[in-house]
Amino acid sequence: MVHSTAAARAARLADEVAGLIENAAALDGPAARIRQLADRVLPGGATRDIASGVPLGHPLHPVLVALPIGSWTAASYLDLTGGDRTAARRLVALGIATAVPAAVTGVNDWLSTADAERRVGLVHAALNHAALIAYGASWIARRHGRHAKGVLLSLAGLVLTSGAGWLGGHLAFALGVGVDTTAFQQLPSEWTDAADESDLTEGAPICAEVGGVPVLLLRTTNGASTDTTNGVSTGGIIAMADRCTHRGGALHEGEVRDGCITCPLHGSRFASDGSVQRGPATRPQPTLQVRVTGGRIQVRRPHEPRALRNNPVGS
Repeated sequence: MVHSTAAARAARLADEVAGLIENAAALDGPAARIRQLADRVLPGGATRDIASGVPLGHPLHPVLVALPIGSWTAASYLDLTGGDRTAARRLVALGIATAVPAAVTGVNDWLSTADAERRVGLVHAALNHAALIAYGASWIARRHGRHAKGVLLSLAGLVLTSGAGWLGGHLAFALGVGVDTTAFQQLPSEWTDAADESDLTEGAPICAEVGGVPVLLLRTTNGASTDTTNGVSTGGIIAMADRCTHRGGALHEGEVRDGCITCPLHGSRFASDGSVQRGPATRPQPTLQVRVTGGRIQVRRPHEPRALRNNPVGS
């Protein structure tokens, strides 16, 4: 019981600290200046897409951070157990080298955050950079034969990395940064009225609420067509979740060009089948089956055995 109480207090304290950071408006000025600098340093286009993790289908940053964390943790293990000093020094160096691409992808993701998420991300990055400095100093000390100093600096770096890691988890699991924003939306499994067919004009998307969830409707071709998967008229209409999977932008407010729609918030581009054509989004837009009957557009989601969608969530 004592252990449980202490753990609960520690968790509550950590949440309180995170809350203070979330509300620290004083961080907005430095964040804005760093954002301007990062925007100039990080080129757009394919580079940003790769840094976001578009080819991977998930954010790349969480994958890369495992490399420096694992290397530095292993180095400390060797230090504390009297292991090979040369191996420990090399692990510190490996952590430093792999921390650079991890930092670049982290900054790239941070550029599309705002308010509380941006503040927490800034402190998360600051702790990681402080850890990188500590590990750099540790490597230098080890290279010059000052092993004890190198070990102490590594331990300091590990403490900083642990704090940064906790904030990284808070960003993802408490604030939802990097999470598909449609993950908990429950779209109808049965044919459901969405709008009147006359409401649509070609190339002009609209937003219809279907079962409490905003759905984008778009006519992409002239005249009626037939969906070969269910043999019904679709009227050349596509339907997908209106909330962008990246940061929740309203897609129906975006530009339609060449059969693709661009999110007005951060420029993610999606094809008519929901696939990502340009980041920073990494997850595709959920699409719905469409039919037109009696002049009414009806939609339903494909079969989807995802338990976390059982509780309906709207916009």
